[in-house]
Amino acid sequence: MEIITLRAGDTSVQLAPAAGGAVTRYWTAHGATTREWLRPTPPGALDQSLPYQASAFPLVPYSNRIRDGRFAFEGRSVVQPLNRPPERHCIHGHAWQASWRPIEVQAAAALLEYRHPADAWPWAYRAIQRFTVGPSSLAVELELSNESSAPMPAGLGWHPYFPRTPRTTVTASVGAMWLTDDEMLPTALVAPRPAADPARGMAVDAVALDNCFTGWSHRAIIDWPELGARLVMAADPPLDFLVVFTPAGRTFFCAEPVSHVTDAFNLATAGRTDTGSRTLSPGETLRATITLTPAP
Repeated sequence: MEIITLRAGDTSVQLAPAAGGAVTRYWTAHGATTREWLRPTPPGALDQSLPYQASAFPLVPYSNRIRDGRFAFEGRSVVQPLNRPPERHCIHGHAWQASWRPIEVQAAAALLEYRHPADAWPWAYRAIQRFTVGPSSLAVELELSNESSAPMPAGLGWHPYFPRTPRTTVTASVGAMWLTDDEMLPTALVAPRPAADPARGMAVDAVALDNCFTGWSHRAIIDWPELGARLVMAADPPLDFLVVFTPAGRTFFCAEPVSHVTDAFNLATAGRTDTGSRTLSPGETLRATITLTPAP
């Protein structure tokens, strides 16, 4: 599998275009010290079609789950293949399980493209990822363009996996949290309880979450006290929501900037106006940028 390596000073990023346009590693090596800012992809994982073991992957044309893989849009019933058996809901869109094409590759930057023809998702679209690595940052620009002749429901997001230590914390100003049922689908919008509130500096090991937070200020701080390391993740609108995933007993956690809540298309059809669900007119493009800035 082709791996693209981008470098700027002591910092490097590796990409696997054919494996969902995924990031497979992001690290800084200075002398004998190597700091992994994202969870490194295990050897062979992508060859075995295990994108969930990547360091990060894009979420287009929607984020997270759609209940039963079904929703209605402008009088049309849309049924999506269930793409993570045995789960009975489709998840994370199409691009993370598809092959992307490198359009331009330079020493410290790369442009990847994914084109989706109309199929069970009855709209053609084009997705772009632009990666730019600097000595002290990584910028990921996402674009989603409607290439069909009809309006298209749309969302964007990015799914990074961060390494986890016993004292890791994530801090982010948020407004409210969606509670979920046993299948991680939203049930009620509530104030976060103290242990599960990123605004208080949430200890990742203290609570098991797979929840979407609303009212996110577009900035999250991740601290690894044992390592004396910090990383700031910033995201532009429309990435106004933050999904936090802290599975118990694992060596990683996720803080995902996304443009809408889980199952947003169905919630919007049911009358909610706070889901972040968007409609792209023919030829319209949705854009967002995520920046990771490590700091000692």
